[in-house]
Amino acid sequence: MAFSAIAATLLTRFSALHNSPLKFKVSHTGRLISIARVVSITSNPSPRQKRRCISMASTASAEDKLTAPFGSWKSPITADVVSGAEKRLGGTAVDARGRLIFLESRPTESGRSVLVKESGKAGEEPIDITPKEFSVRTVAQEYGGGAFKISGDTVIFSNYKDQRLYKQSISSEYSSPSPITPDYGGPAVCYADGVFDSRFDRFITVREDRRESSLNPITTIVAIDLRDNNIQEPKVLVAGNDFYAFPRLDPKGERLAWIEWSHPNMPWDKTELWVGYISENGDICKRTCVAGFDPKLLESPTEPKWSSKGELFFITDRKSGFWNLHRWIESNNEVVAVYSMDAEFARPLWIFGMNSYEFLQSHGQKELIACSYRQNGRSYIGILDAVQSSLSLLDTPFTDINNITSGTEFFYVEGASAVHPLSVAKVTLDDRKSKVVDFKIIRSSSPDSSKYKSYFSLPEFIEFPTEVPGQNAYAYFYPPSNPIYQAGQEERPPLLLKSHGGPTSETRGILNLSIQYWTSRGWAFVDVNYGGSTGYGREYRERLLGRWGIVDVNDCCSCARFLVESGKVDGDRLCITGGSAGGYTTLAALAFRETFKAGASLYGVADLSLLRVETHKFESHYIDNLVGGESDYFERSPINFVDKFSCPIILFQGLEDKVVPPVQARKIYQALKEKGLPVALVEYEGEQHGFRKAENIKFTLEQQMVFFARLVGHFKVADEITPIKIDNFD
Repeated sequence: MAFSAIAATLLTRFSALHNSPLKFKVSHTGRLISIARVVSITSNPSPRQKRRCISMASTASAEDKLTAPFGSWKSPITADVVSGAEKRLGGTAVDARGRLIFLESRPTESGRSVLVKESGKAGEEPIDITPKEFSVRTVAQEYGGGAFKISGDTVIFSNYKDQRLYKQSISSEYSSPSPITPDYGGPAVCYADGVFDSRFDRFITVREDRRESSLNPITTIVAIDLRDNNIQEPKVLVAGNDFYAFPRLDPKGERLAWIEWSHPNMPWDKTELWVGYISENGDICKRTCVAGFDPKLLESPTEPKWSSKGELFFITDRKSGFWNLHRWIESNNEVVAVYSMDAEFARPLWIFGMNSYEFLQSHGQKELIACSYRQNGRSYIGILDAVQSSLSLLDTPFTDINNITSGTEFFYVEGASAVHPLSVAKVTLDDRKSKVVDFKIIRSSSPDSSKYKSYFSLPEFIEFPTEVPGQNAYAYFYPPSNPIYQAGQEERPPLLLKSHGGPTSETRGILNLSIQYWTSRGWAFVDVNYGGSTGYGREYRERLLGRWGIVDVNDCCSCARFLVESGKVDGDRLCITGGSAGGYTTLAALAFRETFKAGASLYGVADLSLLRVETHKFESHYIDNLVGGESDYFERSPINFVDKFSCPIILFQGLEDKVVPPVQARKIYQALKEKGLPVALVEYEGEQHGFRKAENIKFTLEQQMVFFARLVGHFKVADEITPIKIDNFD
């Protein structure tokens, strides 16, 4: 897909650039030309040359390494590899035969999301379930999630183009999906996080209705009749609050649990867990609030789930400030902790359909739960005995766990590590359910990544002091790593610091080829979990309340200074990048501090007041809690202090972004251009909040690299990259 660009910034269209020979050629010094000859890798290496480079990498000793400036190293981890190799995983399930079903997003198919079924025969490739004209994705709350549900041999999924729900048999390879929700003439109504109701032969799901207002849609829990082919208007079961999530039925279909919350709260601030009793005609006849109703007890319950015995479990952060597993005693409406520790057993509810724990088949009097938790920068997975309140840790290669799905005699986990990309693994336990006897990766988001293992930079979990005495923050530091190259002994590498999005989110120390793209070329890279990040409890998470644009910026600057003072990076070549909220932190750091020498903002926020007016419902009150009063909105918006910017910036923006509309990037671009600073803006047609198309992921990565190299790095990149025009520089 081509992209449009500001006229003064991009002189050629993207399609023309990528369908014609590259005209820009990097001029090397004589020394670097000789290095290129030794390695024998061109900008478009043949498969034989690639194999030769990787083979050399596996055998080169320290004495054999070539000396070249940091940032100029050649690497087989190209932008093509990064953009085309990694498929995003979006959830797992098990069908009636016990086979794994998983959702993957494919950059090479313009980000199309496809349901894939594990083959029934050993050694055979998985089979696509989703026909080519469909894409399984919901845009509920913009971020989606929970786009499909499996029951037996039937799947119900949300189709991206029209946002209708479709039913499809997965027992036949050629089954065609049939719609089960009305056609409203466009994607005006979307659904997420549904469950099958066998008692009434219906599907219960969260519905977001934008027919009356796209900025303030009505969210409800509805039931969709599956008994015949006559498509009817869904029946509303629960309504009246601003948001709903996790509708979950008990085994008999008599009770429905759900999470709800209202403005101005986000689901990690304060939510309520409710249980509704279902009458003979399928309505909710009465309801009770299980958790979140006590004004003296601040909590955010999440992920309710019924056991096979009909007991309700859920995760909440009451009292301790950490999301731990709890149980509801229905007889006296009492909540008791199942297992308590200073660790996070859940993640913030940015997307629907998260599954942090799963019941295993009961053994005698035991109630066994496979669960994961985060503590000190990594994930752990274990088996929790809910009766004995004991936890047995399992030994697996993964240090990061997302979702867990239960099978018959095993379970599946979505996880990753520093050397494993995000993957789905099948975990088989011993008879006592206390040890792993088999761990097998079924699907990898980047199956070819292992061939680059000798180039991988392993993350170092670091704790560094912040500007607040006695308070520390955390990050993952990746040193430069290339088995063929080394830099001179006196040189320190340039640093690219990444500020994650959210901002109520967490970066994790797992294999990410886009990070390895930088480190294998001689850059140091640091991924910061500034104050306000998740994974460290409510107290750490709430450091950002009323102080967004201050705490995050200070922590990023403190991290960069810490690495400079530790002798790990060059203090004169510090760059910063970030997307969404991380893009805001990037712009704020460049406007209000002098730590960094250049920056890249991907769909970042420049004007907080404009964001508050134009953003979608889910986050429409979010920044009120993060920023504060009207004066704070003005004082912390980079757009209002263009005079304080003093270094080059490159901006990337999707033209269909409803979270951070394109006007944000255009305003900061125009202001910096008028001031005379080196600036460039790239806009992508067909992209929303986050880039999904391989060609755009590649272009963004390469243009950041060459932008920083030209303006800050003091080196020539080894790759042949045609740079876009930089205003006030070219």
